[in-house]
Amino acid sequence: MRAAVVDAPGGPEALTVREVPAPRPGPGEVLVAVRASGLNRSELHFRRGQASTGSFPRVPGIEATGVVEEAPGNEHLVGAQVVTMMGGMGRTRDGGYAERVVVPATQVIPFVSDLPWEVLGAVPEMLQTAHGSLAVGVRAEPGQTLLVRGGTSSVGMALIVLGRLQGLTVLATTRSHARRGLLEQVGADHVLVDDGHLAAQVRELVPGGADGAVELVGVDTLHDTLRAVRPGGTVCFTGMLSDRWTVPEFYPMDWLPNGVRLTAYSGEAADLPAAVLQEFLDAVAAGRARVPLGRVYRLDQIADAHRDMEAGVVGGKGVVLP
Repeated sequence: MRAAVVDAPGGPEALTVREVPAPRPGPGEVLVAVRASGLNRSELHFRRGQASTGSFPRVPGIEATGVVEEAPGNEHLVGAQVVTMMGGMGRTRDGGYAERVVVPATQVIPFVSDLPWEVLGAVPEMLQTAHGSLAVGVRAEPGQTLLVRGGTSSVGMALIVLGRLQGLTVLATTRSHARRGLLEQVGADHVLVDDGHLAAQVRELVPGGADGAVELVGVDTLHDTLRAVRPGGTVCFTGMLSDRWTVPEFYPMDWLPNGVRLTAYSGEAADLPAAVLQEFLDAVAAGRARVPLGRVYRLDQIADAHRDMEAGVVGGKGVVLP
């Protein structure tokens, strides 16, 4: 089969597309014929050699969407549409940048949809992260206000879509005036241009502070995001678009305003219920929700896809079609 392989850490050119042996499923595993794979910044970190786990050579890709080709244990029906993600994909086991992938049967989520594969391929990890950030990290309730810091990222746009579906008033940020329209198209109620000092802007719209926030930019903006949320509200640290992962000097009494809670979220396939996936896809098919699909690439364009990720020009969720 054809796959994109990274033999050793490097730039986008380290991704080479070539013929490799097709994987075979063992007991408790499923062979998925990949129809689309989402692009994620964590794959960029792995390719650069910045990830904390993983080994080379490796087929990257932390998620994949396709159909079941083999299931020796009959855990899933052959021909069923499925998504899979995480669980070491693209790090400790070969991932989704390929025509086929083998994963544990417990890591496979079935669905039924007539949406195009490029749309379906954009959904799994993006939806899992956005759903978990809201349900577990923020515990948002209908009627509340939500700040999405890093709104033009794929997860940020998914949070806007989910937030609106759940009856939230969504404030979303971008560093560029030119991207206001993009966030308005996916449903943001208010778009704020982020100059690094956002708390004052938020409190002009919501005098007491937002009920909750999801931090996607990272530690660079976390201090300010905490000050944009009301006492009793919650900030969920989910993303690190800035590529800075730690706070050099964390002084809790300075960082945490009185009564503001700080949580974090990172999830696995088991954290995305099949019912949540199906409900979201049905909402998209019915026109009640939108998948923030960015650029779509062929597998032999994978190096270009990584260059676009680094340059921040994908414009939504990037997808690779093998």
